[in-house]
Amino acid sequence: MIKKYHILLFMLTLAASQITKAQSSITISSPDNTIKADVFIKNGQAYYSIKKGTELVLQKSNLGLIRADEDLSKKLSLISVSKNELIKDSYVLKNSKRLNHNYVANKKIIHLKNSAGNKIDVIFQVSDDGVAFRYYFPEKGDKIKSITDEITSFHFFKETKAWMQPMSVAKTGWESTNPSYEEYYQKEINVGTLAPTNAGWVYPALFKYKNTWLLISESGLDENYCATRLESKSENGNYKVGFPDKREAFTGQNVNPESKLPWFTPWRIIAIGNLKKITESTLGTDLAYPAKSNIKPELFKMGKASWSWIMLKDSSITYNTQKKYIDFAAEMKWEYTLIDVDWDTKIGYEKMQDLANYAKQKNVDLLLWYNSAGDWNTVKYTPKNKLTTHENRLKEFALLQKMGIKGIKVDFFGGDGQSMIKYYLELFEDAARFNLSVNCHGATLPRGWQRTYPNLMTMESIKGMEFITFKQENADEEPMHATTIPFTRNVFDPMDFTPMRLYEIDKINKKTTSAFELALPVIFQSGVQHLAEAPDGMVRMPAFVKSFLQEFPTSWAETKLIDGYPGKFVVMARKAGNKWYIAGINGENNAKTITLKLADFGAKNAKLIEDGNEKYSFKESDIKTNTNKQVTMKPFGGFVMVIE
Repeated sequence: MIKKYHILLFMLTLAASQITKAQSSITISSPDNTIKADVFIKNGQAYYSIKKGTELVLQKSNLGLIRADEDLSKKLSLISVSKNELIKDSYVLKNSKRLNHNYVANKKIIHLKNSAGNKIDVIFQVSDDGVAFRYYFPEKGDKIKSITDEITSFHFFKETKAWMQPMSVAKTGWESTNPSYEEYYQKEINVGTLAPTNAGWVYPALFKYKNTWLLISESGLDENYCATRLESKSENGNYKVGFPDKREAFTGQNVNPESKLPWFTPWRIIAIGNLKKITESTLGTDLAYPAKSNIKPELFKMGKASWSWIMLKDSSITYNTQKKYIDFAAEMKWEYTLIDVDWDTKIGYEKMQDLANYAKQKNVDLLLWYNSAGDWNTVKYTPKNKLTTHENRLKEFALLQKMGIKGIKVDFFGGDGQSMIKYYLELFEDAARFNLSVNCHGATLPRGWQRTYPNLMTMESIKGMEFITFKQENADEEPMHATTIPFTRNVFDPMDFTPMRLYEIDKINKKTTSAFELALPVIFQSGVQHLAEAPDGMVRMPAFVKSFLQEFPTSWAETKLIDGYPGKFVVMARKAGNKWYIAGINGENNAKTITLKLADFGAKNAKLIEDGNEKYSFKESDIKTNTNKQVTMKPFGGFVMVIE
């Protein structure tokens, strides 16, 4: 009898062991079953891999975190796995590539513990356009916990090619203002290539393995975590998540993540598919937190802005010049005029009130520049030290609201540490209380914040047009740069590139044509487009170009990638109302012909604007909509087409 009992006990133990072993490999599939994430435990460590169809596209990659008090990356064992849950989310977002969003994904939670019994959950959600996962500490406590390292990695096959932007080193650059996400993407490099510095690589990072594209970023970043990046060293194509430099902090505060338990980390997101699927994906906002209930989206207006500084620099910040640019915005039917650095000393608050009153008569609203201040940069531009405390912000924002100012541009942030992320978010919330929109320059990647904070119109986080006005080498790079960022930086988040100079730039030999420049405000998505074109350039343009720029929208109902390749060319279609706007740009020094299937857009009438025969010239033509249309882009040229 005793012998039978021991045999039965052994068999039950063996069965339990086999069940645990079987459960240590967990599959989460997309609703259409084309993407699969497999999670497994091996020798006490957690890993995941990803398949597209039947092909492995991301090999065994690491999972786990290390806290100061516990290592939750080793000696892990599986507790249980939740049942599959179908996640559905619908939301409206004007500041995006489309208006109506519907997110559907399968979700599973993998409950793990380490040898000391401390718990960590890994939450996976797999949609038809990619994989997202994040960590959760389910235990409760009042003691602050700190994370010292994140083990998460993305392990690519050696044949994979990458488009990646280097992270700049903290406290370098002009007036020690780095990092500002203002480096050029390295294009089609081998995975495993070292970053230029130990600072690593920023998000989004684009990869191509055989016929599958993968775009990595993060979303759902709140005040409880730092912004991350990919580390420089990526042996065998295995890219590990990295934390910011210790200098990337709000004055005297922390960089690495700290929080009480329970605690969610941000989402790691990987859009997966062909290039069209990647470019049209909205994972970056699908996984972001919903709009704050106390921020009303209808109070914040998207639009276009005139802006003197981009072409005329500091000397343009005078009362008379800004009045001229208000008149320019009114003539162009643009919603805003942005007044930049040192307005408080060169114009003053009293005269700014006069300008605000004048602009209101012209149906134009004003946006004002601010220095982020703090000890993280040495920039002398003012207003400075107006925004670094809650009390100062409320005082300044109340004054702006009384003056009738509608938004602020805040410049020269100092990094990605948790305390600096907290500063961003507090700034957004305080500005919203006074109906002020926000634009950040010299800044981090938004990571879906425009959904959570509807008053966040745009963020720079890119080497934009101002650099083209500084040096010839930037003008030389513009065609390749502008045809890369629609597939990388601008896929999920609004981007204040400040595009479009149709005419010449002083002391710069422009490489791009005027039609290339005209296409940029359609190719690039931004809640407010701060346009670089100036009155001296616009007066030289034909009436049909002026009419186009008076009427084109900045909020889109739908976006489609028609064709393209990073760094070579892009043709994109965006819909607003009953019109489709198709725009193309050619990043190479040879002509390129594109075939447009106009019937796909329900076309009845179509007008094409393309480069003319002379420099800075255009030609317009009516297009027959019952046939396919071939459009030839000149070397470094472009076009726009309006279909209704």
